[in-house]
Amino acid sequence: MSRATNYLLIDISNSFTKLAFASRTRLGRSTRIETDKLTSAFVRRFLKRCKIDMLVVASVVPPKNREVRKAIGCTKVLWLNSRLKLGVGIDYPAPKTIGADRLANAAAVAALYGYPGIVVDFGTAVTFDIVSEKRNYVGGVIAAGLEAMTNFLYQRTALLPKLSLKEPRSAIGRSTIEAMRAGAIFGYRGLVREIIIRIKTERFPRRKVHIVFTGGYARLIAANLGETVTVDLNLTLEGLRLVANLNS
Repeated sequence: MSRATNYLLIDISNSFTKLAFASRTRLGRSTRIETDKLTSAFVRRFLKRCKIDMLVVASVVPPKNREVRKAIGCTKVLWLNSRLKLGVGIDYPAPKTIGADRLANAAAVAALYGYPGIVVDFGTAVTFDIVSEKRNYVGGVIAAGLEAMTNFLYQRTALLPKLSLKEPRSAIGRSTIEAMRAGAIFGYRGLVREIIIRIKTERFPRRKVHIVFTGGYARLIAANLGETVTVDLNLTLEGLRLVANLNS
């Protein structure tokens, strides 16, 4: 017989999907799969593990929403969007255009870490989302993801190899791989640092700002950044749990 819990949380991103069962107060262990492999059969099998009150979904891949709908039967489902109670206000011209994952991140940073806050989410794209001192979502920044940038070099050049991403030994590469790795990591860390500095200078010149990194390369880029940063790899799922509590 399956165990009982409150929620199954699903965060559907462009490259990967994360799933976790959760109670109202605690997140369970998360599972990550390639989004291409997210099917109704997979969701059905996952649902059999626990008896849940509600499925909670943040999706930025509309075709996968059909797979979830086919799997759920009579299970109640909450699709995260800007019309729900989020625990943060929205001070943004077109709320419906904000990605569900970004809303979840804003909800989580405000509730778990404080505000004003900046969430940097490292995925296929890197997103920066800002919660103001009044606890409002006020916008953000979107840039190409680290892996997308390095894959572009590999795909568009004849001689440059595919790269495994890790901390470079030195800023000066003594091989093609080392030179590419230095450019990727130090360059990307510089991009992230510059954007954070500009956000803080423009919006919060004399305020303490809570900065939280999440997503695939959060730990790698947070190292040696020169900013005080919290890394929370399950931030989006925590946001889904918190929003579910507010709307159940």
